[in-house]
Amino acid sequence: MTDRELEQRLHTALDHAAPNDLQGILSRCGDGKGTVIDMNETRSSVKRKPWKGLIAACLALVLLAGGGGIFYQQAYAVASVVSLDVNPSIQLEVNRNEKVLSCTALNQEAVTALADMNGGKDLEGAKLTVAVNAIVGALVRCGYLDRIDSAILISVEDKDADRAARLQQTVVSSVDGVLQEASAQVSVASQIVSANADLSALAQRNNISTGKANLVERVIALNGELGFDELAGLSVEELQDLLEIGAPAMPIGCDAALQAVLDYAGITGDSVTYYEVDPELDEGTPYYEVELVIDGREQDYGVHAFTGEVIRGIDGPSVMNPGPALPQGTVTVTEAEAEAAALAHAGLTQDQVSGMRVKRDFDDGRMEFEVKFFTSTTEYEYTVDASTGEILKAETETIPGMAAAPTAAPTRDPLGSAPQQVPAATPAPVTDIGAEAAKQAALAHAGLTADQVSRMKVEQDREHGRLEYEVEFKSGGYEYEYTIDAATGAVLDFDKDWDD
Repeated sequence: MTDRELEQRLHTALDHAAPNDLQGILSRCGDGKGTVIDMNETRSSVKRKPWKGLIAACLALVLLAGGGGIFYQQAYAVASVVSLDVNPSIQLEVNRNEKVLSCTALNQEAVTALADMNGGKDLEGAKLTVAVNAIVGALVRCGYLDRIDSAILISVEDKDADRAARLQQTVVSSVDGVLQEASAQVSVASQIVSANADLSALAQRNNISTGKANLVERVIALNGELGFDELAGLSVEELQDLLEIGAPAMPIGCDAALQAVLDYAGITGDSVTYYEVDPELDEGTPYYEVELVIDGREQDYGVHAFTGEVIRGIDGPSVMNPGPALPQGTVTVTEAEAEAAALAHAGLTQDQVSGMRVKRDFDDGRMEFEVKFFTSTTEYEYTVDASTGEILKAETETIPGMAAAPTAAPTRDPLGSAPQQVPAATPAPVTDIGAEAAKQAALAHAGLTADQVSRMKVEQDREHGRLEYEVEFKSGGYEYEYTIDAATGAVLDFDKDWDD
């Protein structure tokens, strides 16, 4: 029986045990003679009235119902609200035990991301960390976190400041863990929000979380001429860029940038087989980088973020030189399959390597995956055909200062015939403090907290025979760059310079 059912039965029992029938009882009472009993006197010989036992029973039921109410409050009352925003906005209501009471998709992008989880209903009753892991994994699979400069905002609302801070740290750690496993180099920002009725109303009207609404309000504080509704339609990445540059004007947005390119090139969306729009609002010239694949050719355009003018030749082939032809067909290999193909070729398993990175790219007229990972002695780099899963290129490099351990890697040219296998030695365990600990080490050295910085990026690498983390972030007009030892958390190098 649930707490809710128990409480309802107790209320029903009280109603039946003590009916509200005072007038009926009085009407049935007539004048009578009897013995007057002094209420201050204790007389064991006086027979107890039946209703005294009834009162005791009712009191017991009331106390029991009160206890059930406490359990009900702990299990079903909302203690905290946690939201995750990229452009999808997803909100989780959580009880005091950090169990998810509800998961709500606040916009259409979020509906898409939660499609495999019954719109979020499958997460009800799950631990908060489990739900967060599932949501971030879905955001990665749906392509919302597939760029190195993508950004995700984590917001926590809770009247208990200590609990809010604890939840913030827990959720950020969970998100970082999923992103690291997915090799997604994403900027993670977090905040504790003190929601009010006005902010909640604005968020509800625009189908965004109160966390994203708070971020919009911070942008408006820099430029009061910007409209809340228009800003609410931007991604977290765009809003963070606006904060960086002082919010001089309203950007045109990703959809408008794509349309500007289509109009400029005189093409329709039906002829585009692949596209990607990347906001670069914090560059010297704010722009949107638009990448298209049309008739088997890759084309890169730049669109001014505030005027909508198409700019030629930014970060790729110019409009007049669209690049090499690409083979017709669709991408059939997933990132996970490309990773598995590279590991199989190296004769290694996932738990024997670290620093796994998988990046999709166009090169040499084909769609490819670049796969990179490390063991304690060796760095591996692979190129995998995104259409067939074929290994196109394989390179290994012994890390200086480390003894090369024999593995089941090929003894012939990486692209030759089947290799002759040699007995494999288990690579030495790789000591790794993790991306979150590396980030905290850099912040501590800088004397800053997570809510004081933006554009946080953490990337794992091998240098001088050592596993390291490269940590970058911006704060107060400065750009910080740190190198953190992945084994000890020590700061190996850092630089602080004006953000140009």
